[in-house]
Amino acid sequence: MKKLSLVISAALFSGTLALSTAPVYAELPAYVNGQQMPSLAPMLEQATPAVVSISVKGTHEVKRRDVPDAFRFFFGNPRQNPSREREFRGLGSGVIINADKGYIVTNNHVIDQADEILITLKDGRQLEAKKMGADEASDIALLQVDADDLTEIKVSDSDSLRVGDFAVAIGSPFGLGQTVTSGIVSALGRSGLNIENFEDFIQTDAAINSGNSGGALVNLRGELIGINTAILGPNGGNVGIGFAIPSNMMNNLVNQIIEFGEVRRGVLGVVGTNVNGEIAKAMNLETSQGGFIQQVVDDSAAAKAGLQAGDVITEINGKKVKSFAELRGKIGSIGVGKEVELTIIRDGKEKSFDVVLEQAETANIAAENLHPMLEGAQLENIDNNQGVKLTEVAQNSPAFQVGLRKDDVITGINRTAIENIADLRSYLQDHKGVFALNIKRGKRSMYLMFR
Repeated sequence: MKKLSLVISAALFSGTLALSTAPVYAELPAYVNGQQMPSLAPMLEQATPAVVSISVKGTHEVKRRDVPDAFRFFFGNPRQNPSREREFRGLGSGVIINADKGYIVTNNHVIDQADEILITLKDGRQLEAKKMGADEASDIALLQVDADDLTEIKVSDSDSLRVGDFAVAIGSPFGLGQTVTSGIVSALGRSGLNIENFEDFIQTDAAINSGNSGGALVNLRGELIGINTAILGPNGGNVGIGFAIPSNMMNNLVNQIIEFGEVRRGVLGVVGTNVNGEIAKAMNLETSQGGFIQQVVDDSAAAKAGLQAGDVITEINGKKVKSFAELRGKIGSIGVGKEVELTIIRDGKEKSFDVVLEQAETANIAAENLHPMLEGAQLENIDNNQGVKLTEVAQNSPAFQVGLRKDDVITGINRTAIENIADLRSYLQDHKGVFALNIKRGKRSMYLMFR
């Protein structure tokens, strides 16, 4: 038996593809004995215009191998040339979730390190997209295009899914163009696959292949239930085991990117493991599923709410969790400051706790996602909406040439207060011309101009 390997369906490929002539079959009749034959076509006619093809190109750094001294005459000095850049191209899919704003969601691995992102709509239009933000830990990215007459997809509540529900995958496998496959929801809450840091996958047997990454998994109403992300199979081929990020998880992360310009992931503050038969027997538990708390971090959200080591978390917001990994995936998509209801078992009794998630370690975002003149700067929000801090400014970058420096704090633009990255993004998107940034540098306040 061949060993199965986990393969991310990012679709970086090259070469030629040989096509053979397929046999021709007669179409099934639309009606048999006066009864209309069932078809997914009406639903797909509504849903497929919201699914796009994505092509990217860029460069990434490739490390050189160490070269023995005797051969440095031929290969040069590796110390002077420790690495080189290599061009890459890739293909994937995306889903339009907001037609008015031009928001498109995809996988982070589809557009990671891309210098150019090109979107192809079902009607053939090609549009350049810009990256609004991404979360590598959950493999979600948000793009934006400027176009009229876009079609958005309706987002469904993925928490209402059941194993056995029908599912349809829409994407562009192998660069062949938009393709539709169907199947069922095979499992829910899949985790522990080591594909991503935060996992809470929908498993489906609807065929997902290279190039489907970032595409839509929909129900029979044409509503988005997941973002196709990965496959399990030998050599990257489909064997009926595909994984999608649930729509609720995607929605939570995208809303944070839109609001803050980054994912502000909330944390519970516990260390734990999956409940299994051995733990259930040792702790005299009546359940063999859930998240077993081994340690509660001092002064964490969990500690403040009253959780204790030895508690078993069985539900979050009324939805059952089968493992600690699944719990981590669900918590990891919920933003800081949000309240969650946890159901736990303690001393054989079921109890409920309301926990307000606290701030995880702040992630920086690249400022060129906001404006080209800010390229080279890294931004993060300051607590309590006190402005936007520049954590890094690359030497001789456009941001450096404008006059920005590390540890500067942006508090306003054109006499409009800026409380966070979302404010800065919104203002730069909605205004043109000359921009005057109000900067705090140490104890000084100053204005820097750019257009």
